[in-house]
Amino acid sequence: MIKASYSDKKYIVDILHSAFEPIHEPNSINFIVKQDHKRSQRIRVLMEYLFDDCMAFGEVLLSDNKNACILMKYPHKQKLTFKHMLWQVRLAFKCIGLGGVYKVLKRQSVLKKHHIKDPYIHPVIMGAKNEVRGFGIGVRLIKQLIDYYSDNELPVIIETTTNENLRMYKRFGFEVFKEIKTKDFPLYFLRMN
Repeated sequence: MIKASYSDKKYIVDILHSAFEPIHEPNSINFIVKQDHKRSQRIRVLMEYLFDDCMAFGEVLLSDNKNACILMKYPHKQKLTFKHMLWQVRLAFKCIGLGGVYKVLKRQSVLKKHHIKDPYIHPVIMGAKNEVRGFGIGVRLIKQLIDYYSDNELPVIIETTTNENLRMYKRFGFEVFKEIKTKDFPLYFLRMN
């Protein structure tokens, strides 16, 4: 895996936009992004926010072939800064929409409530370019992630909403420790030590 820098931001955002823009089924991205004629632009704003947030409080990794990426966060290192607050305001206005802020904050509260209190690694989002979708890039990315963190002592906590991702994570040794049924979609919390 290649550790990204701020100079890779546009490239990483393009990968994530390409991965998630074509998906219209209920999932975490579509839950956050206001669904209107600006949806594509709003997804790009979300990916920019996630990139900045993970660069500030974690790291961003590119696959060796540069077709996929994963954004990691270390929640125990996160601090509330003025810059971070500005990013969140921009996200509210340009991605979520003011009408959706309450539902997103409520969901974030549920997520935080079910994460562990001890330090951990949190893969926030991963994606591959849409044109390489179906070629096993996601599976290789998870394998590279596990290899990358093989000497780490912190647990890895991830959540997913899809059965496809759930099966893939379980294959790599992640175990479900919490499942929440929501009216929009199920939410699975998984852990690997």
